[in-house]
Amino acid sequence: MLAAVGAVILAIAYLLNVTSTHTDAAFSPFSLLVAGAFFVALHLAGFGPRGGTTSGRRRWRR
Repeated sequence: MLAAVGAVILAIAYLLNVTSTHTDAAFSPFSLLVAGAFFVALHLAGFGPRGGTTSGRRRWRR
């Protein structure tokens, strides 16, 4: 979920940068880039509703 949020934010930052749209300082392409990278990093670190990429089930081998 966090990776999807990060990807959407990065896409918005890319579109703002490509179209050279001038916005407020809070929504500059660089600040959105940092926010998107932050959400992707959280996902890769294992934070989120499901605890990362694991499904919560463990398979035991004998």
